[in-house]
Amino acid sequence: MIRFILNNKLIETFDKSGITLLDFIRDKNQLKGTKIGCREGDCGACTILVGTLKNDTVNYKSITSCISPLGNANGKHIVTVEGINLEKELNVAQQVMADNFATQCGFCTPGFVVSMTGFALQNKENSNTCTDAISGNICRCTGYKSIEKAVNVLEKKLLTIDETDQVAVLIKEEFLPNYFKTIPERLKQLTFAPWLNVSGGNFVANGTDLYVRHADVLSQQNVNLVGDVASLKGITITDTICKIGASVTVTEILKNEDLIEVFPKLKDFLKLVSSEQIRNMGTIGGNFVNASPIGDMSIFFLALNSTLHIIKESERQIPYQEFYKDYKKYDLREGELIAAISFEIPDTNTKFNFEKVSKRTHLDIASVNSACKITLENELITAASFSVGGVAAVPKFLSKTNAFLKGKKLSAENIKEAEKVLQTEITPISDVRGTNIYKRLLARQLFFAHFVELYPDRIELGELI
Repeated sequence: MIRFILNNKLIETFDKSGITLLDFIRDKNQLKGTKIGCREGDCGACTILVGTLKNDTVNYKSITSCISPLGNANGKHIVTVEGINLEKELNVAQQVMADNFATQCGFCTPGFVVSMTGFALQNKENSNTCTDAISGNICRCTGYKSIEKAVNVLEKKLLTIDETDQVAVLIKEEFLPNYFKTIPERLKQLTFAPWLNVSGGNFVANGTDLYVRHADVLSQQNVNLVGDVASLKGITITDTICKIGASVTVTEILKNEDLIEVFPKLKDFLKLVSSEQIRNMGTIGGNFVNASPIGDMSIFFLALNSTLHIIKESERQIPYQEFYKDYKKYDLREGELIAAISFEIPDTNTKFNFEKVSKRTHLDIASVNSACKITLENELITAASFSVGGVAAVPKFLSKTNAFLKGKKLSAENIKEAEKVLQTEITPISDVRGTNIYKRLLARQLFFAHFVELYPDRIELGELI
């Protein structure tokens, strides 16, 4: 049985765990405010909030319900637009949308309102803006300016909120209905199995890739849900090694203070990865086994010379750069699961960078992406680790380029020679994201960009092009 709270109602159901939350919400519970749009997690019309109990507090995040399995609602508070309605008045998010004429056809409005309410619930820990929070919501009518005005008003209202008892104050200030204060105790009473162990069932974390491609098939199944399995979660740094569980989401990485200290530009890097809703869902393990040649997190961790921890009855470890064998083929045997990835923390002589080019700067799949780790001692490159995506059948670790750079002086001449080696390692094809010639040009420019970004006092772009 799957047990959770949907708005203010306890749900106990034997429905297939693989059905999408969107279909369960709309078809089984007739809550039509959650809209069917793209069914690919792109438009945000189906945005809901998921509340998870932790240390007597419920932490909420926005997700797209069209690509999320019902079973992942186990033990949680699921909030649709109907669940944030006040008894008689509009809540704050709804009111600022109305006051600023921020809705026209209205189809997208529930998703925006839910995302804005989610932002209010995360206010005390937010380092982003409400505009960031609605970045995964698309409107085809307004031109967005009226919506931007609405979120600015909401942000100003939040500046007066006392963070010591946030939910109580949000209820008092009419952001939330009264029943929200009962949710922590009600979630404590729920008993549920975090891993639905189904013989032969598909492994699914949060579904961001699988449910785009196979939602109809998975909706007929009970699936093995690993997104909340404790042994696959967590970020730990011990001595010089960082280990990240395979079910850790991009948002959890982005908000981890220890990793921000290691990678000062981490937030800038990861803001280039999808929308807030998808970052809240997408796991690194899921990104790896998706095996996309342009997977952002794959490229990120390849450049760190990472090690994969793979489990079945026992654990085996392999260098991540050896994981991919061919297009959508990788070294994962039947019944095996990626448990974690680990890498050595860069020392003071080592720098890291991530670059991405896509048709849109944000919310888009890369045309070409690239990452690098460079160790420089006494003007010599003692170690180099470059990866690039979108230029081969797999996420590409540039072994020959890395070997060429090792022991070389950091100079424009050597960088240009290394780029010639890079071109021999890649085999881009022409597709909807660009011609093979264009992708070779992007690979060159991103390779140069790493050096210009990391060593601006030593390397100038003009020297390279």
